[in-house]
Amino acid sequence: MYFFRKKDPNRPDNFNLRVMHFINALAIIMFLAGIIWKLVQVFILKK
Repeated sequence: MYFFRKKDPNRPDNFNLRVMHFINALAIIMFLAGIIWKLVQVFILKK
């Protein structure tokens, strides 16, 4: 599988790829935070 391969030392470090992965991780974290906030509003705050 791809996840268990060693890093290739000959492959260049691509800044754009690192930025893309950072933005993707940030989007996932924000999405999960939004879901958690809505669950807190519905079940705990109960307006």
